Amino acid sequence: MKKTINVTVNGVTHQNEIEPRMLLVQYIRDVLNLTGTHVGCETSLCGACTVMVDGHAVKSCTMLAAQADGSTVTTIEGLAQGGELHPVQSGFWEHHGLQCGYCTPGMIMTAVQLLETNANPTDAEIKHALEGNLCRCTGYVNIVESIKWAADKMKKG
Repeated sequence: MKKTINVTVNGVTHQNEIEPRMLLVQYIRDVLNLTGTHVGCETSLCGACTVMVDGHAVKSCTMLAAQADGSTVTTIEGLAQGGELHPVQSGFWEHHGLQCGYCTPGMIMTAVQLLETNANPTDAEIKHALEGNLCRCTGYVNIVESIKWAADKMKKG
C-alpha cells in the first residue's frame, strides 16, 4: 500500500505517493531527480548521502522517506542561493577539499551543520564532526582547511 508524503526539498514542496519502505536517499534521487546526494555504503558508515532534515544533518540512507513527511529537506543542490555558492561549497573549491568528489556532498552538508552550531571550530572539532563521513582520496587535510576558510568567510559576512 502506497503512502502519500508532503516534503519541502530545497524550498519546493512536493507531494508524492511512495512505497512505505522507500529510503529518503532513493526519494531524493529517484523521485525528485536530485542526484547530488550520493549513495555510498547504504549502511550509514560513509556519509555520502548526508542531507539536512529540519536543520539537522541526516544520513538519508538510514531514514525512510515516509519519516520525512512534513519536513524540510536541504540537499547539496539547495545550498547555493541566488547563483552564489554557500561559503562551505566555495571553501571546498578554493582549498581543493575534494578529489574524486564522491564524498563531497555529504562532507559539505555535515560541515554546514557544524558551522551553524560552532562558528569558530578548532581542527579537532572539525575532525570530530566529520567522523561519520569517509573520504578515500584526500587525506582530509584540505577538507579541514576548506571548512576553516568557510568559517572565516561566514564570520566576515
